[in-house]
Amino acid sequence: MSISSLTLQQQLLRMEYDYEREEFQRDTRVMGIGRKVKRGLCWFPISLGRSYYNALGRFVTEIFRKQDHDITHNFEPGKPVCFFSEDASGSITYYPTLGTVSYVEDDRMVVALPSQEPVYVLQDKARVGVQLYFDEQTYRLMFQALNEVIHAKGNRLAQLRDVFHTSVKASWMQLPHVPFPWLNATQERAVNQILRARDVAVVHGPPGTGKTTTLLEAIYEVLRRESQVLVCAQSNMAVDWISEQLVDRGISVLRMGNPTRVNDKMLSFTYERSVENHPDYPDLWAIRRTIRQLQASARGRSESLHQKIARLRDRQTDLEARIRQEVLENVRVIACTLAGAGSPLLYGMHFHTLFIDEAAQALEAACWIAIRKADRVILAGDHQQLPPTIKNIEAERRGLAKTLMETIVESCPDAVTLLDTQYRMNETLMHFSSEWFYEGRIKCSPSVRSRSILELNKPIIWIDTSELDAKERFVGETYGRVNDVEAQLTIDCLLRFVEETGHQHMTEEGIDIGIISPYKAQVAQLRKLIRAEKALRPYRSAISVNTVDGFQGQERDVVIISLVRSNDDGQIGFLSDLRRMNVAMTRARHQLIILGNAHTLSSSPFYKALHEYVVSL
Repeated sequence: MSISSLTLQQQLLRMEYDYEREEFQRDTRVMGIGRKVKRGLCWFPISLGRSYYNALGRFVTEIFRKQDHDITHNFEPGKPVCFFSEDASGSITYYPTLGTVSYVEDDRMVVALPSQEPVYVLQDKARVGVQLYFDEQTYRLMFQALNEVIHAKGNRLAQLRDVFHTSVKASWMQLPHVPFPWLNATQERAVNQILRARDVAVVHGPPGTGKTTTLLEAIYEVLRRESQVLVCAQSNMAVDWISEQLVDRGISVLRMGNPTRVNDKMLSFTYERSVENHPDYPDLWAIRRTIRQLQASARGRSESLHQKIARLRDRQTDLEARIRQEVLENVRVIACTLAGAGSPLLYGMHFHTLFIDEAAQALEAACWIAIRKADRVILAGDHQQLPPTIKNIEAERRGLAKTLMETIVESCPDAVTLLDTQYRMNETLMHFSSEWFYEGRIKCSPSVRSRSILELNKPIIWIDTSELDAKERFVGETYGRVNDVEAQLTIDCLLRFVEETGHQHMTEEGIDIGIISPYKAQVAQLRKLIRAEKALRPYRSAISVNTVDGFQGQERDVVIISLVRSNDDGQIGFLSDLRRMNVAMTRARHQLIILGNAHTLSSSPFYKALHEYVVSL
């Protein structure tokens, strides 16, 4: 059973790989630059900043986005990119050299390149752009991991495979119960389950139930018994978040790969900065510089010069290996994405315990990249929130979307602890999500049961647009949809809330507001309207606008959701993925405001029930 299910995963992953590769090739040939920009796949035009060699000896260059600042992009550290230029006639030329995103902000990123030559070429072009390239490397790592686990025999990897995918029972150590008075009962149970687990433990954390708090406590306790652990997550943002929390607890962390939120605090515990701070790094830098100078100034390739460079390269390799070993060994936590666990820098390393956060968002194959390095696995997440992103509908239908966490929840129910007390939402906000997604098992902490900003505010409001001429429209072929009337209503709603709450109350209480839409096009429209609204200028720092995915793991005092879909056919598209709506509606602490066409959305039993619940309040 275990081999057949993993073989099917391998086949479905191949379908997804072929589909995504073909889609990329087709889009590169057919899709215009403007559409790529709107989809967050491309920056154009760009300007080049300074170029330099980083601490790892890689040549990197800065890139700045010159326009379309409102569009949420998909560039992330580790992703491959290619460059292109546009001539006066509008003809596009792509360049063969690929780069890798080192780190990225909203409008600035640093790209690692194999040599300086691409920069010289691009500097001579008037209009230059950068776009995401097909990510072969992550797929290669996933295929390699699946192949290894399928063929594993007589080792720990084979044992874990059989526990996860067959009737083999997970095993447990007999340890005395450890009290944690600062945690609630289910959080305490989850930490103790983790300490006792020989094979696997799962922390199922619905919104606001303190999953991160529980995970941090578990990591801290495990580190009292082990010298080092590996902590992974599907996204860079999730790795950054857990890393920051661990550092705040006084735990030494090494962040492999560069973080998405580039600031001094984050950079201080990256692998690159740790190498720079090593006492032997100046010697390594001097050797690298000498090698480059010798290569650049050579008049022909004499035997003596070749030997000198070879000796310097040997010294460089030995010094790099020693620095890498000391940097990796002198920390308690190594943190990276699941794909990052396949980095050559971690070759040969093994960990007793692996923690995977956001496990319900990761493809099973991605999890195995990291699991190969561990004796036991702790997963944390919520399979009722955001699922993995899959483009091939057939592969998704046949089971590629089923995560390892879901499989373990079914095969090893004794390993699962549901955190059942939430501390984010008042009771009215929490109730519908608890009933629909968690069988009513989530209860509200007394500390937040009645929380509100203004006593007269209803916790949930649905502004129905079905009687208005608020129709959705396409923006491009695949970029998404916009509902202009609903976007303006969202701004009006925001203005009304600010006015009713009052400037003094807003600023003294530090009230923050999240505006969520499932569609990137609507997000861009909302950002544009907010920027143009003078009355909102004093509050811009307190207002965040993003997609559902962009708000995963976050919370705000007030959340406004613009659902966009409005048509006579009851078509709701990917709003039918209810897990995304669960994420959106559980970000609010005090008040939730939903804008949507109740007639269109009520074609779905979920939205019909949600609308009826809100109206009944």
